[in-house]
Amino acid sequence: MCPLGSGESVTSSVVDAQAIDLRVVQRQVDGVLEDFLSEKARAATGRGHPPEVVQSVRDFLAAGGKRIRALLCVVGWHAAGGQGDAASAVRVAASLELFVAFALIHDDIMDDSASRRGRPAVHRVMRAQLGGGERAERLGAGGALLVGNLALTWAQELLHTARLEPGRQRLVHGLYDAMLEEVMYGQYLDVMGTGRGADDIEAALRIIRYKTATATIERPLQLGAAVAGAGEAVMDTFTRLGLPLGEAFQLRDDLLDVFGSPDGACAPGLSDLREGKRTVLLALGLGLADPVQRERLGHLVGRAALEEREAAEVRDILQVTGAREQTERMIASRYEHVLRVLDQAGFPQAADRALRGLAAKATQYTS
Repeated sequence: MCPLGSGESVTSSVVDAQAIDLRVVQRQVDGVLEDFLSEKARAATGRGHPPEVVQSVRDFLAAGGKRIRALLCVVGWHAAGGQGDAASAVRVAASLELFVAFALIHDDIMDDSASRRGRPAVHRVMRAQLGGGERAERLGAGGALLVGNLALTWAQELLHTARLEPGRQRLVHGLYDAMLEEVMYGQYLDVMGTGRGADDIEAALRIIRYKTATATIERPLQLGAAVAGAGEAVMDTFTRLGLPLGEAFQLRDDLLDVFGSPDGACAPGLSDLREGKRTVLLALGLGLADPVQRERLGHLVGRAALEEREAAEVRDILQVTGAREQTERMIASRYEHVLRVLDQAGFPQAADRALRGLAAKATQYTS
């Protein structure tokens, strides 16, 4: 990720007849975030608020992230015919990054994840600051919960200061509210469903649609389009390409968490296996496994103390049953569907090229 900095002015054009420069868009989004959080830090100092709260959010954003939601939001604005000053779309895009910070900080608390983006998770950092132990664990989780809440509050503040045209403000805010609701329902399904019906592929896909597909792809595209004043046809197109692309994005993420990437950029992990996370990959493995393999998966997946040698056994079962290969096929079919939708969409050339590039990035990334 580019370090947070002022970047180029958001009033500058980022599109020509050939391409949308996504690196410029990312620097603009990061510039809005840095300016906003710098002002929050100054206000905290002036009011005697604890300075580490703003710094926690700042550190979380600086740790990385693909900024794919922010990029899609601005590309959605271009695809819907946005012209001239992109400042409002960039501000809405920056708001999405604070929303993502909120969602991931809370997700890590619920999963008790050890790390995020190569750094200790926020609740683990706060737990360590309190010295460890049961009390520190409880208070660290509570502190991180409040940091996440502030990130959401600030996300909505950025949204409300985006200077939207009056006729478009209601639609933008309605889409944002729908996204928040969908993510909450998806997270609820994920938390309450872990460990139950793990072989139910449709249930796993339902969690993906609510928790990831809408908030990662569909709604960011629609939000950018709404800022530009798009009509129903564009919104429908973004649903038809956004949901399958969001599913493919999460399917790739699930594969990376278990197997890592062939190029070594992402190492195999243990978190999903230890949590017993209800993924499509696991559901396929259970469905394709013979009785002995199924028993081993049931015994190993969901063990908090799962060791690497046991995880290797799980990976082997998911490989030999064909679950890994079938997940790859699901990703490929969704990606091909997205390309077919784009072929028919008739978006401006620059937006079309950017969307195709982002679709490839969302389905083929390795870290």
